[in-house]
Amino acid sequence: MSAEFVSHMEDVLDLYDEPYDPARQVVCFDESSTQLLADIREPLPAQVGKPKREDYEYVRAGTRNLFLACEPERGWRHVAITQQRTILPVAFLI
Repeated sequence: MSAEFVSHMEDVLDLYDEPYDPARQVVCFDESSTQLLADIREPLPAQVGKPKREDYEYVRAGTRNLFLACEPERGWRHVAITQQRTILPVAFLI
């Protein structure tokens, strides 16, 4: 870690430490891509003395983007999940 990185990190942490001000909201944003998997064979349910059994084979069922915006001090959050892994949905920007 460079001194410049630490300095910027301290600026962010100081911002989080400030009291809540509705005129100067702190909104956090995160995104993640997720691969969807489907079973080829139906898993066998657990039985007495035996755990649920699942096959190691799977079918790839596409990918999705997950977007989260939140304002922790206000208790507000917005989640958007795309139908396929492409650009940010316009509805999320509204």
